[in-house]
Amino acid sequence: MYPQNLHHHYHAHFYFNQHSSEFAAEIREQIHRVLALYVGRFNQRLVGPHTMWSFEIDFDAEQFSQLLEWLETHRNGHSVLIHAVTGNDYLDHTEYVYWLGDPVELDLRGFLPQ
Repeated sequence: MYPQNLHHHYHAHFYFNQHSSEFAAEIREQIHRVLALYVGRFNQRLVGPHTMWSFEIDFDAEQFSQLLEWLETHRNGHSVLIHAVTGNDYLDHTEYVYWLGDPVELDLRGFLPQ
């Protein structure tokens, strides 16, 4: 299913590993420089529910289409989780999610259903 822009705020999590970290670092820099979006820490460890190394991209409904098209063109086969930011972390990571590429298993034990 193609991602639908139904919320006000979003996060994208770009997944990588030790073999692709140089590429991911360049993509992260490009997102910040070219798209002028906030990018979070370059996590070369597991953080939150993410079972792979990742970095976060913060964006809103106005930036949704541009970022997703850019990521689809530039992600080079990497998996990217797109999820809404509604204040309900459980739903944001289970119901309000879209994937570019293959889904990555999330560790949801830290999120309680509300």
